[in-house]
Amino acid sequence: MSTKKPTADDILRPIKHTSKRYYALFILAAAAFGAFSVGWGIQLSEGMVVTGLSDWGSGGGVTWGLYIGAFIWWVGIAHGGIILSAAVRLLGMDRYMPVARLAEMLTLAGLSAAGLYIVVHVGRPDRIVTSVIPAYLTTVQTSPLVWDMTVITLYFVMTATYLFLTLRYDVTRLRDQLPNHFEPIYKIITIGYTKKEDEIIERMVWWLAAAIIILAPLLLHGGVIPWLFALLPSMPGWFSAVQGPQFLTIALTSAISGVIIASYAFRRSYGWEHIITDDIFRGLTLWLGFFSLLFIWLQLQQVISGTFHPTTDHAQVTEAMIMHPVYQFAIVTVFIVLVYTFVQGIRPSVFSIRRSLVAAVGVLTATLWEKILFVVEGLMYPTFDLYTAVPGEYFPSLIEMVSVLGTIGLVTLIFMIFAKIVPVVELHAIEHLQEHEDEHAHETEVTAE
Repeated sequence: MSTKKPTADDILRPIKHTSKRYYALFILAAAAFGAFSVGWGIQLSEGMVVTGLSDWGSGGGVTWGLYIGAFIWWVGIAHGGIILSAAVRLLGMDRYMPVARLAEMLTLAGLSAAGLYIVVHVGRPDRIVTSVIPAYLTTVQTSPLVWDMTVITLYFVMTATYLFLTLRYDVTRLRDQLPNHFEPIYKIITIGYTKKEDEIIERMVWWLAAAIIILAPLLLHGGVIPWLFALLPSMPGWFSAVQGPQFLTIALTSAISGVIIASYAFRRSYGWEHIITDDIFRGLTLWLGFFSLLFIWLQLQQVISGTFHPTTDHAQVTEAMIMHPVYQFAIVTVFIVLVYTFVQGIRPSVFSIRRSLVAAVGVLTATLWEKILFVVEGLMYPTFDLYTAVPGEYFPSLIEMVSVLGTIGLVTLIFMIFAKIVPVVELHAIEHLQEHEDEHAHETEVTAE
């Protein structure tokens, strides 16, 4: 464990220093997003026919596929991220303060990727302006899809406000050390700032965190988004009261995985072993294991209800699900992560940051595949199949697959650009760590005496 005392210069390192690896990663992420943009351009030119999607009818197939599965995945990552950050502030989990802002950034970046998927899946983006927005006042009362768009927008605004308020303190105190070429941005962030507002902002952020914690299970990945599926009795693979808690556990496992990956990247790149400590990774990994346990448990509920004397339509979709290699991969991967965290808990020597990183990547991959399969097979096995005697087929096109890499590239670019403008670790976290170090040093001196 590092005994180096954290300073403000540490959190300014990403802003002041740019390595060759930064440029290489930036180019790689930009290339991934560029490839997605080219694919989207082809889709706009040729139509949705270039995807693996199809209309219901004699041709079979599904109307929702990878696009909607990835949309759910990104929204889950985003919502879980802000829940983690809010919990740090609301529940006094000071241990995780150094990664709280990374979680907030993950929320804004994840919601941006999810919003992009909505635009892409519409086929013609102009329909959002000509059809969705004009009809909002009537459809918001009856459409779970419009509810979904509403709460996503609400959470984006809440998270942006939350982040903006906490940045005012940092930017004001570090302004002399920040680059002058971003002066217009810093002026906007600190407009009207006085030190008298610090206590007021602290209360405002606390109430925002409380609202986020309350709304998450009721409206977001525990409510509105699963209602898009759970309220359709004609789709036995979707219709279930368990979808709300299931979506919420997937969101939290995905978000914690995302925070672990982002934390590892910044720690390794900027020598932050004394800021994002081993203890933080160990704690995040244990939380990952806890929510993985809930994920497995809720999957078990679905499997049992679909295999023990189910209705004919429910039995069909459950059998297709549990026999699919994608589902088997997802469950086995999450179970292995669960076993790892359990063993780590009873034998701390088993823990390593690289193992936690592998676990995080595995969980993210598993949850993405599980959500895509959930969407596809939910459509392939309806209660009333009027057109075909056997289910249709679906396999993502190259354009759809590239979209996942493209949105990962987009999120990476957002992180990298953000890290060049403002600190990605709160100054409060550094001050808290310094106080902790001073207290520990004082205790050591007293013990020595």
